[in-house]
Amino acid sequence: MVSKLPDDPVILLSCINTMLRDEFPTFEELCAYFCTEKEDIEEKLNSIGYTYDSGRNCFA
Repeated sequence: MVSKLPDDPVILLSCINTMLRDEFPTFEELCAYFCTEKEDIEEKLNSIGYTYDSGRNCFA
């Protein structure tokens, strides 16, 4: 069973960056695993000033 991602943007940021560091080599693979659209995560994290940096594979 796939876990649900947190709704709170700050907690989501922490979870996403940890998973990108430890478990997923790309943001696309993380999104596929959680069956979610990249844009949905990006929108939430953009709302608190973070954007995806593919070179670093994290939101910064």
